[in-house]
Amino acid sequence: MLSSLLREHQARQQARKEEQEKKRKEAYESATAFTHALVDHLNAGVAQAYVNQKKLDTETKILQINAGQFAKQTMQWLKLVEDFNTALKEIGDVENWARSIETDMRTVSSALEYAYKAEFPGKMSL
Repeated sequence: MLSSLLREHQARQQARKEEQEKKRKEAYESATAFTHALVDHLNAGVAQAYVNQKKLDTETKILQINAGQFAKQTMQWLKLVEDFNTALKEIGDVENWARSIETDMRTVSSALEYAYKAEFPGKMSL
């Protein structure tokens, strides 16, 4: 009887150990599955952030290139405007020079006409 009680006790203990081991494996598998699901969910967000960062980097590079080209084009426009202003000033200078020459020529012409009239009083004017 004692030996049968011992065998029953050992059999129950073995059954409990097996049940405990089975439940431990199930808990481990459940925890592993939960961890993987959680990591996958977090990785999806991280992957999206990475993709967004790459897009931002690309857009930033394009913006820098465009800004550089715009600055270069703006400098060219400024040079064109400056050259145009210089040309306008030169035209103004030429116009003033031409007026000055015209005034001088009228003065010379008047002087010659006056001298001609003084030398030949009866003749007609030029």
